[in-house]
Amino acid sequence: MKKKWWMMFSLILLSLFMFTDALAKAPKKKEHPQLELGIEVLLKEQKKLIKGKRIGLITNPTGVDRDLNSSVDLLYNDRDVELVALYGPEHGVRGSAQAGEYVPFYIDEKTGLPVYSLYGPTKKPTPEMLKGVDILLFDIQDVGARFYTYIYTMAYAMEAAKENNIPFIVLDRPNPLGGVKVEGPVLETDYSSFVGMYPIPLRHGMTVGELALLINKEFGIDADVTVVKMKGWKRSMYYDDTGWQWVLPSPNMPTLDTALVYPGTALFEGTNVSEGRGTTKPFELIGAPFIDGLQLAEKLNALRLPGVRFRPASFQPTFSKYSGTLVHGVQIHVTDRQVFRPVETGVAMVKTIHDLYPDQFAFRAEDSQGISYFDQLIGNGWVRKAIEEGMTMEQMKKRWEKDVEAFHKKRERYLLYK
Repeated sequence: MKKKWWMMFSLILLSLFMFTDALAKAPKKKEHPQLELGIEVLLKEQKKLIKGKRIGLITNPTGVDRDLNSSVDLLYNDRDVELVALYGPEHGVRGSAQAGEYVPFYIDEKTGLPVYSLYGPTKKPTPEMLKGVDILLFDIQDVGARFYTYIYTMAYAMEAAKENNIPFIVLDRPNPLGGVKVEGPVLETDYSSFVGMYPIPLRHGMTVGELALLINKEFGIDADVTVVKMKGWKRSMYYDDTGWQWVLPSPNMPTLDTALVYPGTALFEGTNVSEGRGTTKPFELIGAPFIDGLQLAEKLNALRLPGVRFRPASFQPTFSKYSGTLVHGVQIHVTDRQVFRPVETGVAMVKTIHDLYPDQFAFRAEDSQGISYFDQLIGNGWVRKAIEEGMTMEQMKKRWEKDVEAFHKKRERYLLYK
């Protein structure tokens, strides 16, 4: 009897030990600090900035609080706030338009407020659009890349605010890629366009609020700009460190993984290679009918680019380049985002495909000024020529890093989060 009891006791002890060991080895739930977005800080602590004023709001679906309540609804339903007009960037206030699609004027169904388009024939609010508006608010999530157009919607709106003597308030949001790393060529002003208006690097490492202060001061807008800072955000944080839900900033930016590679792989929009639009992995899948995916993956992995691996992949886009056609290429997998350099990786990918398939690969055609869309994306004309002339990646990096160092010093004056 004692023996049987001892065996049962031993089994219980063993089970308890195994359970405790399993708990210790189980992945711990990531704890997020208590952070507050600009819209939350405004309504909770700084409502005096807008109380008694007629408000115009520039926003899109990313303008939400931590509980995913729309900034439109939060302001409209607040009895202390008079929201009178909405303004939509590319993709619209409710995010219902694809890239490049013009969104005309309409009435918002939920609030009955007028919605003015800031994408298409008019990118800058006109005096008529601003009639009856006392203050302009900007509440949109950026993705940390120079060629993402929302920051230029903000810049044009600041110009209009200055011209019409209207204060401009930015409700700050995090840079999804963190606020530490800065990378890629600084835009040359001859290549200014709506995918790059100002001389900043391709990966700028700033929040929209910090960018607003820099653009306003350094590039002569001189509007009355106020930034409602976030609480608790640190520069080292990537978006998934915040605990906030990811809301698609645009239809082809479905995840943080997309945003991580976007500053580099979006360069393929300036070529005849698909950047993965029309797939479930835009900007992570890169390919064309003339590419051998196995060969390309082998060449790219041989470069030993930091924090990334390439896997052969075939896909069939449902729209955009090669719609309905099976194409071959690679999927880009970020293995260590702390050392991953998206711009260097993107340029290396373009160069490798150019070198492997010189007769099939092509940059998009030049315009009447000799500027290709690739030039507008990269921010200069020399990278394209360097690729065509066989310059090495190290030579290209060395050339653009001089300008990045100078930008670092300028940028320092406008950082709100140390």
